[in-house]
Amino acid sequence: MNQDQYVFSQLSTFLNRTQFNNYVRKYDGNRYVKHFTCWNQLLAMMFGQLSNRESLRDLIIALEAHQGKRYHLGLGREPIAKTTLASANQNRDCRIFEDFAFYMMKEACEKRATNILDIPGRKYAFDSTTIPLCLATFPWAKFRKKKGRVKAHVLYDIEAQVPAFYTVTTASKHDSTVMSAINYEPNAYYIFDRAHDSFKELYRIHLTGSFFVVRAKI
Repeated sequence: MNQDQYVFSQLSTFLNRTQFNNYVRKYDGNRYVKHFTCWNQLLAMMFGQLSNRESLRDLIIALEAHQGKRYHLGLGREPIAKTTLASANQNRDCRIFEDFAFYMMKEACEKRATNILDIPGRKYAFDSTTIPLCLATFPWAKFRKKKGRVKAHVLYDIEAQVPAFYTVTTASKHDSTVMSAINYEPNAYYIFDRAHDSFKELYRIHLTGSFFVVRAKI
């Protein structure tokens, strides 16, 4: 009999479960939970992303197809109902997963750090992208009368080639208003588009001992 781990289980071993449990305790995520823990929820959603599931129903059907492997995949022994997963996604504190994502991103940056540009200090690029959404499914994402959108703002570590910071806002929110949420590092370089040429914010960056690069206005 093959005793090797499933590929999904091997991937999940790279996650620092001790650190994740610290965030769960911090935000009391497993309070009143009997079977479907925050860890099970994280792995279930990861399984959905990696297997390209299009909805919670699609994800549950895929999990049911692997019912005999559920425990070895880290999803627990109990069947996962769609209402259980939907309720967990809606009611559990999202900061558990947000803080853990930032922790993993920081860890990835440190392990993948290279020196592409022969300049001392970290190098970051900041930009955003607009994500269209269906208003019938996401009524909270209203952008215009018949359009639903959100905007993802990302600070990208150029040398590690992974995001170092991100946040999702309404589509109408300008990038310059999000720049203040970034924790700027001394002696680091930040590359912004011309649209982000906000003197007040760039002056604040300068005071932290950081450097900024923007396109010149013509």
